Amino acid sequence: MSANRTEVRELTRRLVSIPSHEDETAAGDAIESWLRAETDADVTRDRHGNVVARRGEGASLALVGHHDVVEPDGSQVVGPAGDGPAADDGVGDDIADGNEANEGETSTNDVEYVVEERDGRLYGRGTADMKGSLAAAMLAFRDADPAGELVFASFVGEEQGGVGARAAIDDGFAPEYAVVGEGSTNYAGDDQTDVVVAHRGRRGSTLTARGTAAHASEPEAGENAVYRACDAVDVVRGLDAPDATVLGERVAGSLVVTEIDGGSAWNVVPERCTVTVDERTVPGERVRLDAVESIDGVEWTVDQDLPPMACDDGRFADAALAAADEAQSATPERVTKPHATDAGWLAQAGTTCVVCGAAEPGEAHTAGESVSVDVLARCYRIYREVATTFQP
Repeated sequence: MSANRTEVRELTRRLVSIPSHEDETAAGDAIESWLRAETDADVTRDRHGNVVARRGEGASLALVGHHDVVEPDGSQVVGPAGDGPAADDGVGDDIADGNEANEGETSTNDVEYVVEERDGRLYGRGTADMKGSLAAAMLAFRDADPAGELVFASFVGEEQGGVGARAAIDDGFAPEYAVVGEGSTNYAGDDQTDVVVAHRGRRGSTLTARGTAAHASEPEAGENAVYRACDAVDVVRGLDAPDATVLGERVAGSLVVTEIDGGSAWNVVPERCTVTVDERTVPGERVRLDAVESIDGVEWTVDQDLPPMACDDGRFADAALAAADEAQSATPERVTKPHATDAGWLAQAGTTCVVCGAAEPGEAHTAGESVSVDVLARCYRIYREVATTFQP
């Protein structure tokens, strides 16, 4: 069986129409129902809401995505707080027979998502990030003739730091290889879908400076927490951002102070000041931010740590690149990605990953979020080809 452009487009439209920014249940229901109806795979829904399907035997290759989205812009919904146009006729139909998921989505989120098509592109929340690539992966999972075990996984909570992926990994989800369908289109050139062999992570930190309050007319009677925080900022400014090379591709990190907050009144020497630091991490390297604790009264704490990803098997990267080359007229390239994805959690747990998907830079999380239907069809061909040809 082979999906055509229309089938990929319609499945994408149906997935995108289901609200999943507050509660992913209805979207997960629809994906699970479709897999049960369209495949003979072993389909499970874990206690976290992740949908996983498996077929075939042997070493495993997974096609991975997520069905949660960020909160939509008002123009992307109809209903309370929404100002978008009415959705196209039929867009809200459930993927399986009946409309149970649609009924649940409206009562849960009290809105309906708008899906529009213009000039060969689908517009709406989640088209790019990442229900379009998810639809392509579902169809490829159905149609591929895998050499080993083929796995499909759609996680919840990716937008909240990989909640679903982390929970699945803790419960034993451990494919040998994975293609994660986050964006890789138009990275190295126009109208081409590339293969990401590494991406940055993110470590968000807080520097807390503590001092002793005093009246501002007698500053020597206290210890100024803002001054200590400024000294810590100077330490951060003197640290070099990390840098790494993965399969010949350079991944450059970054380090920047993004917020500072301190003081309680204009006439009081501040006793507390906090500084937020955003660090984009790279595989194998971390900035030594603990150096700020050399400043009296300064403490460093990590608030979020999303891991980077590095493909550790050139053979798999080559297979994915060959599949991408077969699926398009342009010549795809190995590239790196500046954003963290669930591939970071999977790689950290031992899965060899690449990232390949339809989203283009600047599309995700925007009011005008969109995806090319032609590129969705291309991604379907890439996923089906790598699932069929790669020998895990």
